[in-house]
Amino acid sequence: MNLPPRLLPWAGAEGKPCYLITDDHDGPLSRLADATESVQLGMGGQLLEHAREMLPDAPPGELKFLAECLAQALDDALRVAASRGRRGEHSD
Repeated sequence: MNLPPRLLPWAGAEGKPCYLITDDHDGPLSRLADATESVQLGMGGQLLEHAREMLPDAPPGELKFLAECLAQALDDALRVAASRGRRGEHSD
């Protein structure tokens, strides 16, 4: 079975995308990528909840840090979505 290359949930050198080329969708690197995606999405959800709690009264310095964290979480989520879309999968 020829599976398409899988976009991995982490970046390579210089922030470039990393791909896994394998016919084993349940191999060790695939399982690591699945676990990493799950952690990234979970952390993004927790960060969003935290942001909603602190936004009304947050000082400017904390808002900048929060914006940077939310931007990274969004980047992670979009990478997961792109990867799953290429594989024809849906989120859990």
